[in-house]
Parts: sequence; structure tokens; C-alpha cells
Amino acid sequence: MKKPSIAFKNVLFINILLVTSLFFFSCAKTETSVKSIQLSFSTDHYKEALDGRLIVLISKDNATEPRFQLRDDSKTCQAFGMDVNNWEPEKPIQFDMKAFGYPIESFEKLPSGEYFIQVLFHKYETFNRADGHVVKLPMDRGEGQQWNKAPGNLYTTPQKFTITNGEFPAINIKLDQKIPAIAEPKDTKYVKHIKIKSKLLSDFWGRDMYLGAHVLLPEGWDTHPNVKYPLAIMHGHFPSDFGGFRTTPPDANLKPDYSERFKVKGYNLMVQQEAYDFYKKWTGPDFPRVIAIEIQHPTPYYDDSYAVNSEAQGPYGDAITYELIPYIEEKFRGIGEGWSRFTYGGSTGGWESLAVQVKYPKEYGMCFAACPDPIDFRAYCLVNIYEDKNAYYKEGDFRKTLVAGHRDYLGNVDATLKDMNYRELVLGTKGRSGQQWDIWEATYSPIDNEGYPKRIWNRLTGEIDKEVAEFWKENYDLAYILKRDWAKHGEDWKNKIHLYCGDMDNYYLNNAVYLAEEILSETTAPYYNGEVDYGDRAEHCWNGDHENGNHISRLRYHSMFIKKYVDKVLKVAPKNADLKSWKY
Repeated sequence: MKKPSIAFKNVLFINILLVTSLFFFSCAKTETSVKSIQLSFSTDHYKEALDGRLIVLISKDNATEPRFQLRDDSKTCQAFGMDVNNWEPEKPIQFDMKAFGYPIESFEKLPSGEYFIQVLFHKYETFNRADGHVVKLPMDRGEGQQWNKAPGNLYTTPQKFTITNGEFPAINIKLDQKIPAIAEPKDTKYVKHIKIKSKLLSDFWGRDMYLGAHVLLPEGWDTHPNVKYPLAIMHGHFPSDFGGFRTTPPDANLKPDYSERFKVKGYNLMVQQEAYDFYKKWTGPDFPRVIAIEIQHPTPYYDDSYAVNSEAQGPYGDAITYELIPYIEEKFRGIGEGWSRFTYGGSTGGWESLAVQVKYPKEYGMCFAACPDPIDFRAYCLVNIYEDKNAYYKEGDFRKTLVAGHRDYLGNVDATLKDMNYRELVLGTKGRSGQQWDIWEATYSPIDNEGYPKRIWNRLTGEIDKEVAEFWKENYDLAYILKRDWAKHGEDWKNKIHLYCGDMDNYYLNNAVYLAEEILSETTAPYYNGEVDYGDRAEHCWNGDHENGNHISRLRYHSMFIKKYVDKVLKVAPKNADLKSWKY
């Protein structure tokens, strides 16, 4: 065999050297271009180690901070979430670059471009519950369980970075901002604020837990010391103060804004005008004299408890019904009898209004439930949890179709059920997002081995757990419970149930109302003798007002339903009830 020439050896050596150099250059390039986000916080903010959820938010613009841009529809920013335990101050940690994201599920798939990046840390606390479980959850700190506004949460100032083919330079950021505490509202002549320690809830959670309320006193309350009043209970999301009540005209210097939801200009001025108009009605000669309250009952899972007892959240229903309400009635001279307490509210508040009437038939005298969250789980929005196999898809033999989650009044869909659930999964694992689908599970589900709510469906795949569905049915499917228990409680529910919903509700909540109406319409011995009404092409929050648009009628819950109750109270009050002294 002929030996290679010197020239050939040189060429071969150069080629080997070139290939080797390219190999090492490629390895070095890959190693130096690995994306990384290194985060830390200062002892100026916390001196102890923290548990919680780190959320990386990425947006194309910074007109509003990225932490306020995360939403269900196509206008959302991007987010990734990561659980953190025992994070020590001044000790940097690496964000998990394989963390789950929404709407794009991985960092590698991010499109190239310039972005603003903001990081927020949602702080958890440790609860040693009475059931023996130790859980880590975000305690409400006066903001109503809003992860992007919660006092004590840490966050960064948005910074601009360039992402190229899913990669960007290593980022080293200190969470240098801390959300400040929220000031408590002050008492006025008409509005008083109370907070009580709940023994029932404190025993369950293993720490002091409180319930609160904003109390609107009737005109003449102070000059009629011997009068006792009915109690109007408005259920709904966490109120920072008594809503829709203003003793002064609209602010003349207020710059008119635009409501994206209602497509109305100057909506902020309308809100103030409606609040002032209600004040004039409330203090006028013809308005019923009742005590009106809005309850504060946030939990470590949401801005309110859904006003019922549950395995994951504890005895909120009993605490509100047997601790908070009697306290208010005693302090402010409420009549204090079941017929004299009535509930009303929309959406979450609509479900709660019906739920407490169903769960406590004798303790409440009437309910007015507007656009209620699903009251029949055969129509859990667009999912039948008993018959469907998957929540995210309608499946056939050869294809599957995504299930819609949100629409406008013409039926145009802007978010799917999968979108909504994936956003929540980024904000928190184990039901800790503080958002809608998680609170339904925290309210309706049994707990898992760790003490967190069991999933009604797999959050990634949408596969429904039929055992959990059965638990929901027997305990929280309000329409089913009405049908099941009518023979037992029908006399206590008669004349008390009133339902209202737009037939183009954005979340398809009207479907469950249709099913509940079928059950109620078939009741006998006694007949339910209430009301079910629908708004033509009306969206979410429609409450029975056929004369005004949603943007106005949603501001009139108090004036609408207090009058409705007074008009119907004869049907539920006992013969010896005082129906005159409070009608001065």
C-alpha cells in the first residue's frame, strides 16, 4: 500500500483540526447561549426565606406593566410560572427554563423580537389545618386575592430584552419592588365597616381568620332607635368598600374613560352618576328602609369563599350564616329572622345567593340570582361533567373540536376553555391561581392526599374525573339538589327562588339556567312560585332589567332587588311579622 504524501497528511490534519474546532465552537456556542433568568430579592424586603410562585411575564409593549396584561383572549401577554420553596434572601435562584407557559407553552417557541420582561413573586404562607394537612397558599392581604396587586408580593421593573430564535442573553434581576399595604376604608354616616374573628374558620385553618362586611345603614337609622330592619345581603366578589353608593355628584375634573367591555365612552362618569343617584334614592322618602351589606370573605384560594362549606376551604357557609350575619343584626338592629334576610348578586354572587338559599332553606327568606355561575353541572359552562369524557374537546371518531370558553353577544369566540385553564395553570399549581376555574374546584371538590382540591379534570389534557364529578353532584349541583330534596325542603324554598340570565351570556351560563328552570317548573306540592327570566342577546351580568343595557343595570342591583324583596315579602313573612315599623 502506498504511503500518504506529506501534502496529503497536511490537508488531512487541517481538515481534522477544522472539524474539531467547529465541534468545540458549536459546543461552546450552545453552552454560552443557554437561556437563563437569575433572580434574587433583598433583605430590605424580607429577612426570612419565602415560599410562593414566580411568574415571568413577557410583553411587546409597556404601556401598562406586563403583570396587568395577562388575560384569556388574544390580547394577552406571555407568562411562565414556577413554584419556589424556601427561597432565601440575597440567594440567587435560576428560573426553570422548562416551566409551563401560556399562551406559548415553552420558551423555545417564543418568536424573535424585542420584549419587555417583568417578574413577579406571589408569596405563600403555611397553614396547619385542623384536618392534619399542611398546605402552602397565598393569604389574602386586603386586596381580594389579586396576584398582581397583593400587598407584600415582590416584582421587578419591566426591562427590555431581545429574543432571537427562542434565545436571549442571560438575565440577572433583583426583585426590587414590593407592593404596599392597602389602607382600610373609613366609616361615614351611612357606611360602617366591621371585621370579626371567626372561631369556625380559625379552628379549621389553624390561625386567626376573619370575616368582614361593609354595612349601609338606612336613612333615619339613628333617629329611630326602636326599629329593627330586614337585612339585604349582596353576594359577589371582594368589595373594597360598599359599592355603588356616593354622597357627592360626579367629579367634574374626572377625565372620561372608555369601557372596552361595554364599548361605552365616559363609563367612569356613568358609574359615579349611578352611585350618586342611588344615594338620593336611598335617603329619599319612598325607598324601603333596610340594612344593606356587602360581605368580605376572601380565602387562600379566591377573593371569596362561595359562601358554602367545603373540604378545602372550611366552614365558610356556617361562619357567614351563624357568626357574621347574627353579629351584624345584633350590632345594627336587624330583625334577625330567616324571612327578614334576603340575598342577591350576579355571577359568583348569583351562585352564592341561590346556594345559601338551597343550603340553608330556613335561614334566608328570598334570593335573587343574576347570571349565576353554573347551577346545573350538566351545563358546567359548555361541559357536561357527567357525560363528557374531556372538557377541552368535543371528540368524534375522526376529529375533535376545541370547546369555547368566552364569546360576545353575537357568539364570536375569543377564548377556549383550554386557554382559560392553561392561564390559571401558569399562575398556580394545586388550585392556587386565585382564578375562576380553580375556585370552583376549591369549593366543590374533595381534597387529595396533600390536602389540596382534587381536579375535576386533568389541567393539561382535559380528561374528566368521574369520581370527583359525582362528589360535585351530590354536594354542589344546586339544580340537582333542588330536585333531589324538594319533597323535604320545598315548603321552605317556595316563593324564594328568582333567577335571571342573558341568553347570550359570555360564559354560556344561561345553559344551566335553562336546565334549572325545567326542574323548577315541574315542582309540585308545593310549586316553587318564583321567577326565571332571560334577556334577549344580553351578555354576562344581566339581572332582569329589560329597559337598560348591561352597563347601567349592573350598577343597580341594590335598588332593583331591595324593592323586589319588599314587594314580595308578604309571601314569606309569618303572620306576626313586623312589616310596618321599618317602612317610615
